[in-house]
Amino acid sequence: MATKKSASDRSSVSALRSGKAPGRPAGSGGATAWENIKAIVVTVAIFLVIRTFLIEAYRIPSGSMIPTLLVGDWLFVNKLAYGPHVPFTDINLPGYDEPERGDVVVFVSPNQIDQPDDPTPTLVKRLVAVAGDTIWMRGGLFHVNGMPQKQSFEAAQNPVGDGGFSHPLFQWQKEYEVRGTRAGDPPASPTLDDWGPLVVPSGFLFMLGDNRYDSKDGRYWGFVPRQNVRGRPVFVYYSYRADESDRPLPFLTDIRWGRIGTIIR
Repeated sequence: MATKKSASDRSSVSALRSGKAPGRPAGSGGATAWENIKAIVVTVAIFLVIRTFLIEAYRIPSGSMIPTLLVGDWLFVNKLAYGPHVPFTDINLPGYDEPERGDVVVFVSPNQIDQPDDPTPTLVKRLVAVAGDTIWMRGGLFHVNGMPQKQSFEAAQNPVGDGGFSHPLFQWQKEYEVRGTRAGDPPASPTLDDWGPLVVPSGFLFMLGDNRYDSKDGRYWGFVPRQNVRGRPVFVYYSYRADESDRPLPFLTDIRWGRIGTIIR
């Protein structure tokens, strides 16, 4: 016995004949696309906030911090510790810590007049002196406020170069030299191993590489403004032999598995 079709049944049959899914509102494809776009925008925004204010990846391109950091190390850098920098401004937000002597620090270099293509690269070095410190080096041994600062045993094993090497870029030191300290008067011509005494001015820091004879550091370009500091490396999350491997695709075939997870000190 035939029964009458309800209005909803007739609507479903009509929808099937027209090729439309029953109960699917017109224009829902555009709404779905908009939801996808919003999801992507939110994801990108979260990524940019994390990268700008919290943590960022950084690659080590040179051997200036051997053995603490190796060429091919990839680090996570804590940007919140010393206060994140607001991009495209001169504003630094407050952090929960202050850079201290001995910290490994990521920072924007002071202007390097000898490399006009990239005069202010982002670097990673060791902070060895803060504002108010009197610093000098004699015979390759660094001193802070009269106290010799011996490097770690591992860093002391780095190759020793020409300590008497001098460079015109060292002349910036003349403006900050002091006399009458226990270190004696500054040398007439500063060298890698013999320079100072200098006094670190207020609002500035002084950086050296752990690999002292293969590091273009504060001896060349001077003091680093505190506002140039960008973060503190936390640990190595990936590492491969970028400079010494003879294997194809070393980033895949010559990974330093033992470096992964290394805490930076």
